[in-house]
Amino acid sequence: MAGGIRATGPRGRSQPMAEINMTPMVDVMLVLLIIFMVTAPLLTVGVEVDLPETEAKAMTDPGEPLAVTVRADGSIYVQETLINYDNLVPHLRAVAAAGYSQRIYVQGDRAVAYDDVAKVIGRLNAAGFTQIGLVTE
Repeated sequence: MAGGIRATGPRGRSQPMAEINMTPMVDVMLVLLIIFMVTAPLLTVGVEVDLPETEAKAMTDPGEPLAVTVRADGSIYVQETLINYDNLVPHLRAVAAAGYSQRIYVQGDRAVAYDDVAKVIGRLNAAGFTQIGLVTE
């Protein structure tokens, strides 16, 4: 049986082999699985902040969250984009106009004043977002 052709058949003709070798396909799938398992944790988007610790339970949200981050120096980020405080409401209204209706997570560095985080939450509420969550460790 060389070349995947069988010699037995009607009237002595050779027939092509009807079996598929699954080993190469399984090997490729396992390699892809390992690649995705290694790269998935690296795809998280965010700005580095030192979050306060609490004993609250973790929330489960099926959609992609929108993160608003207040860093220790007072700078505000939406996802990884630096946003001026005055431009926060127009930027979030543009996001809402694009169809985003999921929960917004506010991350405040533990060194930032509570007043700064409260102002950002107030701006989010003024923009029409009502599902706002605070992120802690």
